[in-house]
Amino acid sequence: MNWDQMEGQWKTFKGHLREKWGKITDSDFEVIAGKKDRMLGKIQERYGIGQEDAEKELDKYINSISKKEP
Repeated sequence: MNWDQMEGQWKTFKGHLREKWGKITDSDFEVIAGKKDRMLGKIQERYGIGQEDAEKELDKYINSISKKEP
């Protein structure tokens, strides 16, 4: 699954993302609104990791949950 698909199904997938990244608040998710760059920024901010690591983690997680979804 690519991020465009994720953005189109944001309401469905943000619950999965919330489980993985619990430090990101509901209001943060409203601001993120399906935008990958915003999600990466919040991961970096809340977890104190670099952009490259945040992107690797996010892509890895997206791939894992997309395999579970029908």
